[in-house]
Amino acid sequence: MSKSFNVNLEYLTRVEGHGNIVINVRDGSLEECRLEIVESPRFFEGMLRGRSVFEVQHITSRICGICACSHSLASIQAAEDAIGFTPSEQTVKLRKLLMDLEILDSHILHIYLLALPDFLGVKSFVPLIDTHNQTVKRALRMKKTCNQVCDILVGRHVHPISCTVGGFTKLPREKDLETMLELLEGMTKDLEETAELMNQLSFPQFERDTEYVALVSEDAEYPLLQGSAIGSSEGITVDKKDYQKVTNEFVVPYSTAKRTKWNRESYMVGALARLNLNYSKLHPKAKEVGDALGMNRKITNPYLNTLAQVVECFHCLYHGMDIIKELMRDGINYDEEIVVGLNEKKNIPVKAGSGVGAVEAPRGILFHHYQVDDNGHITDANCIIPTAQNLQNIEYDMRKLIPEILEKDEEEIVHRLEMLVRSYDPCISCSTHFLKVSFVK
Repeated sequence: MSKSFNVNLEYLTRVEGHGNIVINVRDGSLEECRLEIVESPRFFEGMLRGRSVFEVQHITSRICGICACSHSLASIQAAEDAIGFTPSEQTVKLRKLLMDLEILDSHILHIYLLALPDFLGVKSFVPLIDTHNQTVKRALRMKKTCNQVCDILVGRHVHPISCTVGGFTKLPREKDLETMLELLEGMTKDLEETAELMNQLSFPQFERDTEYVALVSEDAEYPLLQGSAIGSSEGITVDKKDYQKVTNEFVVPYSTAKRTKWNRESYMVGALARLNLNYSKLHPKAKEVGDALGMNRKITNPYLNTLAQVVECFHCLYHGMDIIKELMRDGINYDEEIVVGLNEKKNIPVKAGSGVGAVEAPRGILFHHYQVDDNGHITDANCIIPTAQNLQNIEYDMRKLIPEILEKDEEEIVHRLEMLVRSYDPCISCSTHFLKVSFVK
C-alpha cells in the first residue's frame, strides 16, 4: 500500500527565526511541499530613508545579531560607493579581518550548537553539557575567543561600534594586535579537533545539483569582503551593480519573505556555494583540511554545507592571523583614524549617487543598495539577505528529497527535513521556537 501522510511542522527549531514546513503525500505521490516563513515584515529599508550615510551602518547592524558585522560592512560599502569614496588599503585589511572573525564565529555557532545535536540524537545542545562536556566547552571557548577579538577590533561583535564610512573611529594599537594574534593562535588546536569530530560524522546521502552563486574575484584571494563580480556555477558573471539581474525577487502566497532565482528555478548561496566557485583560492591550511574532508570537488549534497563551513573556519582563522601579522610588520597609520563628528576634516565629502554593497555574510552573499542625495542622506534603500535567496532552493531540495525517503518512518522523515533546512544555517530572525508535528493518514 502506498504511503499517505501530512506533515505540519510548527516551528522549526535550531534556526534563527520562525519557519514552518508543510508536506502532503497521498498514495505515495507528493501533492504539497511548502517552506513557510511567517515572520512579520521589519521595514528596515524604510527606517534608512532620511538617515545620513555616516550613521546608517549602526541601524543596519540591528537587522541581525549574528551577522551584525556583515550588515555593517555591506552598508558602509554601499554608502561609500554612493558618495564616491575609496577606502585605504589599511582600512580594507581591517574590514577583511572583521569579515573573517564574523564568519568564524557564526560557523562555530552553527556547527556545534545548531547542527551537531542532529548527529548525536538530541533535541538541543543542552543535553550535550552532560554527555559531551568537553565538546561543549570547546565550542564555547572558540566562541568566546571570536567575541574577544571582535571586542578589541570594533568595540563589540554584536552591533560593532568603530567601523564606519571612511574607516575606523578607533584603530588597534600594537598591544591590541599582539593580543588578537595570541587569542587566535590559541584557537588552532580546538579547530583541528573540530575537523576531526566532523570527519567522524555520517551525513545523509542526498544529491541535487543546482545553481551556486557567490562573489568571485580576478585576484588570488578568496572573496569575502570584496569581489570583482557576482559569479554563477553556470559560468556567468555580472557586475555587483547589476545584482537585481541575479536576484529577480518574487513572492509566494504562503511566505512573508521574498524569494529569488537566476538561471535555474532556484540557486544556493553560502559556504558550499563559495567553495564550489572559489575552492582554489582558499588559504593553504583550509585547502589541506578541505582535501582531507573530500570537499575539493563540486559538492551537490546540501547537507555538506556544514562541512563547507568547517573548511571556511580554517580559512578565516589563518587568513585573519596573516592580516594581523602584516599589520604588526608594517605598522598602523593612526592618521587614518576617523574623528567622530569631524568627517569633513577627514576629506570625506558627500554627493548624490547610487551605491551597491556586496559582501559574503556567513550564510551567503548579502546586498545593500542605497540612493543618496547631495546632503549625504539616503532617499531609497534595498537589502537582500542570503536566507531569502536560499528559500526557493531549500523548498526544491525538499521536493526532491521526500520521494527518496518515503520508505522511512514518519519521525525519520521529519528529522531529515529539519536537518536539511538547518544545513543551510538559515537566519530568519534570530530566535527559536517550540516544535509541533502532526501526521494525518
